[in-house]
This record gives sequence, structure tokens and C-alpha cells, in this order.
Amino acid sequence: MRVISCLVTDHNLWLVSLAAIICVLGSAITFSLYQRARERSGSQKNGWTFLTAVAAGSSIWCTHFIAMLAYNSAAPVTFDPIFTMVSLIVAIAGCGIGFGISAFNKDGYLPEVSGAIVGLSVACMHYTGMAAYHVAGIVDWDTAYVAASVILAASISALAVRVAVRSKYRHSLAVAVALFVVSIVALHFTGMAAVAVTPLGGHGDESSQQAFAAIAVAVASVGLMVVGTGVASYMIDERTAAETVNHLRRLALNDALTGLPNRVHLNEYLNKELARAEQNSWSLAVVGIDLNHFKEINDLRGHAAGDQTLKVIGERLASLLQPGEFAARVGGDEFAAIKRFAGTNELHEFVARLETALTLPIAFDDFEAVTGGSIGVALYPQDGRETEVLLSNADLAMYRAKIVPDSSVCFYEKEMDEAARERKSLRADLLRAIELGEFHLHYQVQTLVTTGEVSGYEALLRWNHRERGAISPEEFIPIAEESGSIVEIGEWVLRTACSNAASWSGGKIAVNVSGVQLARADFAEKVHAILVETGLSPSRLELEITETALIADKVRALHTLRRIRNLGVAIAIDDFGAGYSSLETLRAFPFSKIKLDRSFTRGLERDAQAKAIVRAVLALGKSLDIPVLAEGVETVSQLEILRDESCDEAQGYLIGRPGPSGGAANLNVALEPAVSLAS
Repeated sequence: MRVISCLVTDHNLWLVSLAAIICVLGSAITFSLYQRARERSGSQKNGWTFLTAVAAGSSIWCTHFIAMLAYNSAAPVTFDPIFTMVSLIVAIAGCGIGFGISAFNKDGYLPEVSGAIVGLSVACMHYTGMAAYHVAGIVDWDTAYVAASVILAASISALAVRVAVRSKYRHSLAVAVALFVVSIVALHFTGMAAVAVTPLGGHGDESSQQAFAAIAVAVASVGLMVVGTGVASYMIDERTAAETVNHLRRLALNDALTGLPNRVHLNEYLNKELARAEQNSWSLAVVGIDLNHFKEINDLRGHAAGDQTLKVIGERLASLLQPGEFAARVGGDEFAAIKRFAGTNELHEFVARLETALTLPIAFDDFEAVTGGSIGVALYPQDGRETEVLLSNADLAMYRAKIVPDSSVCFYEKEMDEAARERKSLRADLLRAIELGEFHLHYQVQTLVTTGEVSGYEALLRWNHRERGAISPEEFIPIAEESGSIVEIGEWVLRTACSNAASWSGGKIAVNVSGVQLARADFAEKVHAILVETGLSPSRLELEITETALIADKVRALHTLRRIRNLGVAIAIDDFGAGYSSLETLRAFPFSKIKLDRSFTRGLERDAQAKAIVRAVLALGKSLDIPVLAEGVETVSQLEILRDESCDEAQGYLIGRPGPSGGAANLNVALEPAVSLAS
């Protein structure tokens, strides 16, 4: 009752209300800053802890000082400036120590201990401030109330910090603030109830009371400025954090190179559009886009040119978009677009704009390129109702557009795209086939026609898929070339073949080389490195190259082949007679062997034209001093004709079927036994 009567009868309630406002606002910002200090680390944690201490100490001190000014002692009162300032320092320092302990570590009972320290610092501030309170009279203290005030401050503050640190429910911060306010109020008014003043001089006049009121308002203003500084700091940090989050979100949802949305953003947007389309019965088109000649630009002109190409395409796609349209880069040289449309004319107009963006020339410093692109379109709802299904079907249609001649745009068709789905699946599996050990080599013997002596072996790649079993090279090699995985696969074949051949007693090893491999600037260095690594003599290696592999860039290919020939490696032109075979190619390139296509060998026995072509090729080889090897020899009659026409070497099922290991084990029959075998 004494505490309540002290509050009601001995205080100016208007100033008490002002003190309460400062106390509540100061406590609220104190715990907000304290929470921020606990969330940060390093120097930021130190900074936020300092702000917490300043906000807590200054607001508590202002509350105390205003409440002291509100106390009516019925005697003249003065304040010692030194003790008054010391009380402020005690408040800030004590709160800094208390809040700092639990800000840096919340293990064990440290939050409760730190709260108790804060409460004790509030008590120290109060009684230091009371020492600065000089009244013209006799001051008596009730030690019981003093002890009670200290215990209340320490215990309730400990509870407040405990709630702020350990409680996870929604309003725990508000509860902590309320408890802290209660601890300050309990301390002050219980402490004031401990004081009894017996005036010795005159009573305080009205002018001094007015002066105290003015001082209280000034102190409150300073306190509010301090609290406002804490609020401003908190708000600035909130804004900075929000800007950081937005920046990180932009980085997470947008492609860094082109600035377009990325795959994650695409999925989010498409999910929302599908929900709207279902509600409003809209039609939606999902478009897959793949650049046609990006790999050539990247390989021949370098990654900088490739990046510039992607930037230009990205800018064009971004600039053509209209309301209801969306474009994204989903990875590599693949893009995607989404179009909300009411009629097919709108959709076709959108696709036409996309085609234009892909086919316009791209200018570089020293050259100009046209990428072009393959476009696949899947429609909602007929081609799918879910994000993954529509994206997959658009991708399949795009894949079909890529492999179908004279077709740059394809709409999804379930029946036709099943084959594309199969190819796409194989394309993905090819990337892991080496890692999974699914590739292996077979070797087919090559012999001299006149003597039957083994001259070498051709390495033939075989793929035993873990689920589908054996897959024909005619099926997977074009996919590997198209996807670019042929580079890694070809390197594995060359290394494995050279390593195996190095363990044989003699004979050449022939390895097929793709045009994609030949286009690599470092291919000659790669061949040399593998020869050194495996220990195979360069004179025992023969690389087989089709003329189609030379067409893309003959100058570059000629340079690479000459470097390989300088290593001592033989170069054979494969499948001669089929495709683009020309005398100019034989004259210009350093070939050491001509491999006659198997289609002419098959026709030797019944087709006069085929026999004439074989005779002409053999004569050409003699005139150019280039030996000729006939592929696909399957009968004794074919072999005898080749011998009569002075063919140099032969290869085929009659001579030896491909097998998993090199050496004489693969030679089924030599020349002489072959005749008896036919009989």
C-alpha cells in the first residue's frame, strides 16, 4: 500500500505518465535492438550490442530522472551533476554487460544471469541517481523496501531476458518488453517508497516545480531522440536487409549472363500462369528454344564469342516481349518462353517474332554469325496440365525440330515425339556411360589381300546399356555428335585402343575420329598426349576420318591433320566413294590410306558399275601412291576379285568378326584357308 500511496500522493502524475511513455518506448526499441544483436555475428554483433546498451541505459535513466522530478518532496531540491552523469554511465555500462553476455552466448543459464545483471544495473543507476538528489531535509531509508526493489528489478529483468531468448511463441518479444517495463517501474516506485523526507527548510515554490517540469520535458525529448536513433538504426537495417534479400532473390531467379529469368523463375511463373489459365479458361503455350550453331561459335571463336551470342539473344528476347509473354534462359544455349493467347494467330505471330530474334545476324569485331534456332511448342491444356509435363513436351518438340530437316518449329505430337523422347533419354545416358563402365571396344582384323598377313585392327565402340542392353553405334554415335559428348567418348576410345594396342606384339590400330573432335583446337595435342601416356608408337596408330568431317572448316582441318601426320600418325579417309568424296580432298589432305566404302564391296559379284568404281578407286590409289583397304568383305568371291584387282588390304566378316580383344585371336581365317572355308 505504501508503494501505491507514494505513487498517487507524492508524484506529479502528468510527469509520471511522461516517464511511462519513455519507459515503454525505450524498452520496446531496446529489445528490438537486442534481438538484432543476437542475430548478427562479428563486428555487427558488437555494434548492435552497443546500440542496445545505449538505448536501454539512456531510456531507463530518462525514466528515472523524469520520475524523480515528478516526486514532490515538500522541500527544496537540487541535483548533483557529477552523480547524475555517473548514474547515466552506470545504466549504459551495466546494460551493455548484461545484454552483451546473452547476445554472444545463450547456453546454460546465461540469459537469466544477463537479465539479472541488467536489473542490478538499473538498481545501481536508481540509487546512484538518488545520491545526486539533494533535498533540504532529513532523509530516512527503509532497507526492507530497498532490498525489495533490488530483488524485484533483478528477478523480473531476468525473466524478461529469458522470455526474449528462450521463448519461440509469436508474442514473446512483446511479453519481454512488458516484463522489463514492470521491472523498471517496480524498482523505481518501491525504491521511492523506501524514502521518507523530513523538510528542514522552506517548501519548494511553484516556480521550481515549473522548472522541474520544463527539465523533465527536456530530458524526455533527449530520451526520445535516443530512442528515435535506435528506431532509425533498426529501420535502416531492416531496409538494408530487405534490399539484400531482394538482391539475392534477383540473383537466385535471374540468369547472370543474359539478365533473363532462369529455370527456377520460369517454373514459378509457369505454375502461376497455369493456375490463372485454369481459373479463366485461358490457352497457354510453352516454347522450348535451342540455338543451332552456338557450339560452332563457342568452339571456333572462343567462350567470349559464345557469351556475347547468348547476351545478344537474351536482349532480343527481352525486347520483343509483350503483356502475357515471358522468356527465360534455362541453361547453356537453351531458352524457353511462355505465351498466353486467345487465338492461334496470336501464337503464330509470337513464334514468328522468336524466329526473327534467333535468325538475325550477330556482329562481332572480326566476323558475323547467324545462330538460328530450333523451336518446340506445347499447348495447355491439350499437351499437358502440369509444369513439368508441358516443359518436357515442349523440349521434345524442340528436339524434333532440331533433327528434322527444313523444320525450325515443331508443335508437340505425342506419337512423333516418342522417338525424340527415346533419343533424349539416350543423350542423357551417354553422359554417364563412361563413368558407369558401359562402353567397351571390339577389334576387327585387317589383312593384306595378297598374303593374308595381319596388318592391323580397327577399334569399334560398343555400348552395353545397363537397362536396354546392346545399342547400335548407328543409333548412339549421331546422338553423341549432336550433344557434344562424342569429344569425351572419342578421347576414351582413343586412349583405350592405344593402351590395348601397346600390349600387342605388332600391327596398327585404327581409330575412327568424329568431325566434332577434329574441330577442337587442341585435338593434335590430345593425340600426342595419349600416345605419350600409353607408350604406343605413333607409327602404329591410324586415325580414320570421313570426308564429311572435313567440310565444316577445311582450312582448320587441314592444319590439324598435318600436325597429326608430323607426329608420325597415319590418316585414312573412311567410307570413300560415299557422300562427298572428291579428288580435291585426296590431293589436299595428307591421307596415308583410302578405305573403300562397304557398299561397293557388296556389289562386286553382281554389279558391273560397283566393280568399275572399285577398279577406278584402286587405280587412283596406285597413281597417288596411297594404299586402298576394302571394307565389308564377306565372301571368298569378293576377296578373290579384290586380289585380282590388286587391292592392298581387306576387312570384313570373312576375314574376321569384331571381338573384344586384339591379337591373332580375332583372325578367323587367313587368305588361303578362306577359300576352303567357302567350300
